[in-house]
Amino acid sequence: MPWSVRWVGGCGAQSQKQCKKSSFAFYQAVRDLLPVWFLEDMRTMEVFHWEDGGKVSVYSPSEALLYALVHDHQPYARHLLTKFPQSALAVPSQSFSCCQSAPHLAMAVRYNRVRVLFRILKAIQTLPPADRAAHLDRQGCSRVEGGKTALHMACELVRPECLLLLLGHGAAPCLQDSAGNTPLDTLLQQISHMPAANMRAKLLCLDCLFFFVPQDLKFAMKQQLLDNRQQWQDLLGENRFQCLVGLAPPSLFVGAMRVLIRTISPEHFPEALDNLPLPHFLNGMCLGKG
Repeated sequence: MPWSVRWVGGCGAQSQKQCKKSSFAFYQAVRDLLPVWFLEDMRTMEVFHWEDGGKVSVYSPSEALLYALVHDHQPYARHLLTKFPQSALAVPSQSFSCCQSAPHLAMAVRYNRVRVLFRILKAIQTLPPADRAAHLDRQGCSRVEGGKTALHMACELVRPECLLLLLGHGAAPCLQDSAGNTPLDTLLQQISHMPAANMRAKLLCLDCLFFFVPQDLKFAMKQQLLDNRQQWQDLLGENRFQCLVGLAPPSLFVGAMRVLIRTISPEHFPEALDNLPLPHFLNGMCLGKG
């Protein structure tokens, strides 16, 4: 709840200075992985925001969770998501973030916080369906993030664990960003980068996408694959190439895995994977478990 600036000293300049000092102290405390009780005392007793109209306020659970994500403070993230499952995923204040949307999923992918991502996805599953979809398929600022979803970012940054968790919890694999690219297009662009660094992880992401995208998916890179057939066959392998461009149906293995994975509800993902005959390349991927 905001207080009047007079609460922290009467002078506007002094109040702004106090907010900056408190903010930096909280940032350092989260960075140093201090105990949860200490961080919550700081968050609820100090003032951090200078608001329009001469108001100051504490950090919200949502803003504290973003700090926990950046610094991988897993106990603090777990506390915030357990005690404040809705407000921890709410939109940050305007003084904290220029984009008025909840960026927690994208932040978790950007910093590759697999375990915290897993907990965020579990918290999202408790929300009403419309709110759930809004979080899972949230598109970033068109100016800064190019309208990318968290799935786009997992493909762009080649985060196979994050990608599989997002897909398994219901993130839509066919949405386009501001440039008209699906997550598949974003991944194919990464695969085409030379030299072919991190190719094993890129192909692992592609194999995960195969299990979730529809067979008739329309994607912007398809014509480029057809125009440069030999290059893409060398990069992807014959079977992946044929399937992607529609020259052959998915293999029986891919078809069977699509059916098996779709029997798992998001509420039981990825725990239920333990009961499936998974291929070796998926073993140990879902590090968010536990």
